[in-house]
Amino acid sequence: MCRPANSSKNCPGPFGRGFVAIAFAAAVLAAGCATPGPDQSVATAADAIFSRKIVMDTINNHMDELEGMLASAEKLDLAEAREHADVISVMFMAFPHLFPPGTNQWKLNGERDAGRDTYASPDLRKNFADFYGRAGRASKVAYAASRAKEQGELRTLIAELRTVCNSCHAAYLKTD
Repeated sequence: MCRPANSSKNCPGPFGRGFVAIAFAAAVLAAGCATPGPDQSVATAADAIFSRKIVMDTINNHMDELEGMLASAEKLDLAEAREHADVISVMFMAFPHLFPPGTNQWKLNGERDAGRDTYASPDLRKNFADFYGRAGRASKVAYAASRAKEQGELRTLIAELRTVCNSCHAAYLKTD
């Protein structure tokens, strides 16, 4: 405990000992942030292609769940459906960033591993602004679906999302 100003015992100042501890912790954290991050050069084009396949598969799984829920005769769990739509919205925000130029590896009549090789059309790079816009549109429609107040509204938005997805696949997905 600090004594009055005329005391011979020093006090840590107007902020107290807690301030000193916080300042020290902030200095340690700041020093830690100055250290270099991991070497990103080890990431390969194959890693990006595989990542986007995982993201697209996850989007597709959530769409399947939504469309199955809407087709079912059972009562719709609107909260669960909205969660699926929310996940789709978030994933579409990240999706176009998984197409760096080095992943443009489509080859006509090439032998492909469906799990590792790209099926993205080279046209995607030529029209990246359009592709980016389509992903943004899909994200916005999915977001609106995640906020749907009733089943009819959700049904309309999921049908719109399916149309947006299909039109993008028609433009930018190669099937050989």
